[in-house]
Amino acid sequence: MENTVFLSVFLMFAFPAEEMKPSLFLLFRFLNRLGNVFGFISKDASSKIQILRNFLNGESGSEYFTVQSMVKYELENKLVDLKKAGSHPESGCRTLLRLHRALRWLELFLERLRTSQEDGKTSAMCAESYNESLAQFHPWVVRKAAGLAFCMLPGRLAFFEVMNVGTPDQVVAMLGEALPVVTEVYQITQELYAKHDLLDIP
Repeated sequence: MENTVFLSVFLMFAFPAEEMKPSLFLLFRFLNRLGNVFGFISKDASSKIQILRNFLNGESGSEYFTVQSMVKYELENKLVDLKKAGSHPESGCRTLLRLHRALRWLELFLERLRTSQEDGKTSAMCAESYNESLAQFHPWVVRKAAGLAFCMLPGRLAFFEVMNVGTPDQVVAMLGEALPVVTEVYQITQELYAKHDLLDIP
């Protein structure tokens, strides 16, 4: 992937294709099956993913082929509200930033899940990951709802059973293959947004 992130990579995190790397496809299936538990995140993410799909399929779709080209195009054409909410509330840069933050939560949570002990509490893992990532961007009412949702999470083994991959060791191995891709996408995007002062756009 080098230093280029294709916008379609972000879209595949929610709408995976069968031809994707098997470990990633299984990871996405796992998260989709837990959609009810993470509804407060997945519903918002789905609407933002659709916005990006519309950009990709629109008249300027070629400008949105990669995250880098999208940032360049929107900044050069003043299509991003940099300091305060204005006439571009659904710019590609702003929309992707919200998904980027959710990706960080996903990365932290799945890494904790992968390295946890058999009696590890997924509710605590998820809460800790959320507090380190998405919580700072959510209002109190959303943080409260998130905390309640985490309390309903199944145990570690139940999580692994949802994957339908095999033994716990096989699930851990699968996560070990998928997480480096998640981390790489996050890090490249983080550096790009930091370079252009886009990490705090409203």
